[in-house]
Amino acid sequence: MGQEIKTTQFCDQDREAFKSRLRMETSILKNHFKDERLEEPEIPKIGLEVEAWLVDKNGLPCPKNLAFLEQTNHPLLVPELSQYNFELNVDPLPLSNNCFGEISNQLNELWSHCEKVSEQMKIHPLLVGILPTLTDDMLGLQNMTQSNRYQALNEQLFHLRKKKDLKIHIENIDILDLIKQDIMLEAAATSIQVHLQVGKNKSSQYYNASIIASAPIVAIAANSPFLYGHHLWDETRIPIFEQAVQVASFRNNHGQDIGRVTFGTGFSRNNLFEVFLENLDGYPTLIPLLFEDEPEKLSHLKFHNGTIWRWNRPIIGHDEKLIPHLRIEQRVMASGPTIEDIMANTAFYIGLTISLAQKDLSQKTFEQAKSNFYHCAKEGLASEVIWFGKTVPLKNLIEEVLIPESKKALIDSGVDKEEVEFYIDGIIGERIKSNQNGANWQKKFVEKKGKDFHALTDAYRLNQMTGVPVHKWKI
Repeated sequence: MGQEIKTTQFCDQDREAFKSRLRMETSILKNHFKDERLEEPEIPKIGLEVEAWLVDKNGLPCPKNLAFLEQTNHPLLVPELSQYNFELNVDPLPLSNNCFGEISNQLNELWSHCEKVSEQMKIHPLLVGILPTLTDDMLGLQNMTQSNRYQALNEQLFHLRKKKDLKIHIENIDILDLIKQDIMLEAAATSIQVHLQVGKNKSSQYYNASIIASAPIVAIAANSPFLYGHHLWDETRIPIFEQAVQVASFRNNHGQDIGRVTFGTGFSRNNLFEVFLENLDGYPTLIPLLFEDEPEKLSHLKFHNGTIWRWNRPIIGHDEKLIPHLRIEQRVMASGPTIEDIMANTAFYIGLTISLAQKDLSQKTFEQAKSNFYHCAKEGLASEVIWFGKTVPLKNLIEEVLIPESKKALIDSGVDKEEVEFYIDGIIGERIKSNQNGANWQKKFVEKKGKDFHALTDAYRLNQMTGVPVHKWKI
């Protein structure tokens, strides 16, 4: 869904043609899994996408992303759904040596460029899961980024919904009920997406490990406790995204409707082709865009996969020689609070996933992983989880078990010990000891200062500008 498209008008013939090509390309991918064509990396690569906001001097969202991106003039900076948002990308790197420090350097260089351009425009870039000053009237179609792909996404989703309004209901300390006639609420939730390349032969283990890791990861990185002045989940992005593009696709074995934003339907049993087969059989085409590419490029399969937002999403990519590879995209972490926090979250996720993939996961159930995930998204670091049959406080689990296991997995994978200790001990470990991630800092601010979201946003931005990780922030 990151590419621009030429049209927003589609008909039933387009849908039939798209489905036919999707079926052909799924068959090609099936053969790739059979004939060992998928790349088996000796050293996997990691990549990162980071979503951000533009705000004015008052901390209000500023709808100038296209003008901002024109002035930055950088291929790794791209627009997002709303005119308030943009995305930073980094070049993928092998998981070795000081890879996280190198990605941090890339991001800091990009961010510095963004700050210089925004200063000239008298605005500010900001890394945060949900902008606290955002209000419902700000997220209408008038502030959608001018792009055929976003217009088509909005129109075709409501085509599948048979023009029915979206009903939004989120509750925790407060309750939020909304009726929406567009998908723009999705733009309220800004995240990071971490990519981990995996080989076909161990793709199931890594995918299942990533699913299990989602619970502690979403809690450690939580940074979205407020929406429209309401105190909701520690990671309110999760219910926002699931409900903002809600359209039923198929029913699982328990008779539950599965949406396009989903935790999934189960663990992978043999390899990740199962997920692409579920895409084909279970999900109606959202945008039936027809490509002229040769079938081997799998353009329709990739595009269709890009309109199904699993929190852990398998990705098919190709290199310049058209050799295909597999990646797992982890989507549960909020943007911010600083680049160093983002890099620590990324390192912790990668290490934890590698560690879990080496374990016997047969005693872990998908429903248990799913329950852990939603509980952690709601309650953050205060959660309890069921972990290999035992109910434990999440903070104790992270400090006593997951941090040591993540560190060992990263060092065994060839990442420098000093770098691992810097990010895992120095940031994740200290965040646990201080009990202060982005969500908890925001909640403490409101407890002390009241619901002054302009002051909250200003204090947050000034702290972010220092580059000091969130566990050291004062109020």
